[in-house]
Amino acid sequence: MRTDTIEAIGIDEQGLLWVKPATASFPYIYREAMEVRWDAERLRLYSPKPREWSYEAWFRQIRGAAREQGVELKLGQTTSWFGIDADLQQAIASSA
Repeated sequence: MRTDTIEAIGIDEQGLLWVKPATASFPYIYREAMEVRWDAERLRLYSPKPREWSYEAWFRQIRGAAREQGVELKLGQTTSWFGIDADLQQAIASSA
């Protein structure tokens, strides 16, 4: 399994959590049937808008789907955060 750093993570204007890997791409992530999708234009993974699950749970799901594709996504010192408050940042970092 290869490791890739998460370049950025955020919540967009529609309420979707997204995770941008530094180098990996996941055009076939939908095959994992985990509701995680790949945005080929923005080069990032994203979840549906949370219903029963929290953003933290969706972050774990995104990482799990990437793992199924052979890539371990890790937060790094240079990971940028967009639209995520400090409490949620801490919760996501703790789950990573």
